[in-house]
Amino acid sequence: MNILVLNGPNLNLLGTREPEKYGSLTLKEIENKLSDYAKSNNFGIDFYQTNIEGELVDRIQQALGVFDGIVLNAGGYTHTSVAIRDAISSVNVPVVEVHLTNIHAREEFRQKSLLAPVCIGQISGFGYYSYILGLNAVINFVLSKVSE
Repeated sequence: MNILVLNGPNLNLLGTREPEKYGSLTLKEIENKLSDYAKSNNFGIDFYQTNIEGELVDRIQQALGVFDGIVLNAGGYTHTSVAIRDAISSVNVPVVEVHLTNIHAREEFRQKSLLAPVCIGQISGFGYYSYILGLNAVINFVLSKVSE
């Protein structure tokens, strides 16, 4: 099992960007925790972060045949990107949308996800643990499909 964790714009600023909302962990610290989790649960994990929408689209498209699932925090693109939505719809790779904060308790424009309808699920509001929940969700989804 091999999972891709994709992070979108401004997540490279974690640890310093509004820590009262997003926590004090840096993206590298979150990746280290996720790597440890992957190692202890015997699955592969790869990470990619970009502030560029088209690069997220490219990574989603390139995941086909390489990764069993994707955990995606698209940041602000969650609410605006038809291109990322179309990329998710175009590949047969299950995607779980994750967010550090509860987007449904935030500003009105953040409460609508263009991506959620084409993802297998959405997890938000649990800080870095949203990623752990996302990993478990995508792995369980893939394993349930294999056993069908």
